[in-house]
Amino acid sequence: MHDVMENVEELGHEEHGNNPLVLPVSVTISILAVLVAISTLLGHRANTEQILLQGQANDQWGYYQAKNIRSHQVQIALAMLGISTSLDKEKAAVVKEKYQQEGARYEKDKEEIFKKAKELENDRDVQSHRADRFEGAEVLLEIALVICSLTLLTKKRFFWYSGILLAIFGTLVAGSGFLIH
Repeated sequence: MHDVMENVEELGHEEHGNNPLVLPVSVTISILAVLVAISTLLGHRANTEQILLQGQANDQWGYYQAKNIRSHQVQIALAMLGISTSLDKEKAAVVKEKYQQEGARYEKDKEEIFKKAKELENDRDVQSHRADRFEGAEVLLEIALVICSLTLLTKKRFFWYSGILLAIFGTLVAGSGFLIH
């Protein structure tokens, strides 16, 4: 049994020894594995940021809606003050002025909240596009890794060169994710 194992090991070493592509292709595959890991990490981070931004945007829209409801309540109160007759005209005027100021404040707050919610949605969309690029790059780099590994099975340089070319394209796609603003 021991002799059989030695023969199998020798055959394996002889096979690799006759293939000058083993070392450069192995190094290429190792580099591609690192690039896949980096692209995967960047894609996950972009997706996480996208989810966080969506949550913040949802919070802003809820806050906007609350301010909108309060603004409508103030408008109703002002309308009621306008049609009611009060025995104390001076006190009614003070209350009406207070409600008008509150209504103006709510409207100003709504504008700011609206802008912030839209800004968060825009940031979320940027992260979504970045995630798409990083995930696309991940797929291309994984395919390049598989194609390069075919070189070791077939001993044909064509697969190695094809894998390198696809890896370059995948790396450019990942790099383009950083250009999205």
